[in-house]
Amino acid sequence: MGEAEVKDTSTKNKVASFLLPKVADQYLEYIAKERRLSTYTYRNYQHSIISFFKWLSNSNQQMEIQNVGRMEARSYLVEAQNSLAKSTLRNHFSALKGLFRYAQQRGVCNSNPFANLTLPKLEKNLPKFLSEKQAKSLLQGTNSSKTENPKTEFIKFRDLLILKILYAGGLRVSELVSLNYSDIDFTKATLLVSGKGGKERISPIGSNVLQDIVFFRNTYSKTTSTDSPVIINQSGKRLSVRSVQLILKKKLREANLPDDISPHKLRHSYATHLLDRGADLRAVQDLLGHASLSTTQIYTHLSVAKLKETHKTAHPRS
Repeated sequence: MGEAEVKDTSTKNKVASFLLPKVADQYLEYIAKERRLSTYTYRNYQHSIISFFKWLSNSNQQMEIQNVGRMEARSYLVEAQNSLAKSTLRNHFSALKGLFRYAQQRGVCNSNPFANLTLPKLEKNLPKFLSEKQAKSLLQGTNSSKTENPKTEFIKFRDLLILKILYAGGLRVSELVSLNYSDIDFTKATLLVSGKGGKERISPIGSNVLQDIVFFRNTYSKTTSTDSPVIINQSGKRLSVRSVQLILKKKLREANLPDDISPHKLRHSYATHLLDRGADLRAVQDLLGHASLSTTQIYTHLSVAKLKETHKTAHPRS
């Protein structure tokens, strides 16, 4: 289920001493079991819904969901703007809009007070990414010394392999750590990636990275059955998302690169470099697993920015 299974969808077990309306509990169970949202998204939705109904309670307002109207929604928006970042606020109200839409569809309330609310506009910050030169520097790694012990050799090779797969396939870090050997097509050098909401896509990784995976499997893997994880720790267990994040920071420092580049920003680099070299936008959309083309289009802004800078630097009349 996305990054991880939601094992307990009962908010009553998670939030002692605070009782949500029954329809809110049902909605949270619905988004976990039927919409298959990730644990991370589920918890954010849960927190948003709980925060709103606590606010209602503290404001001496009626708890019944059918009594919540436009005035309550607007009042909550005014107060929430003082404590929440704009992006968090939008996610907060997305959860509440979804809850009331769910309640309206089931006849619990007559209208959705959170529909069509005017929210503060987000600043359009372009995603940060590595240049091709920086990416090459990061992926070069360091040569192993003959005096290094097997443990050190394993860590060096594994850590570099992690970066190569992330960059070659444009993977999210959660997609990387969930990879099993059954997800690899060794003939075509592709990965079967399970993305957000369990949506699958094919990610080419190239023959060089595939050879590294084969070497790692034959040299270091404890087991190579189809359901065995590709990326492992020294005990042969699946590596965590947090471990991959820390590994990237370490490798960035070793390459004298900014260590605020996250695994997801490697994905930004992957998309930007593809477009810079002439890849079709819709092809990049498929490679990234984006449901909407508009999500992918932000990378065209990055490419245009690079073209403008090149023109300014190189053209005699710029």
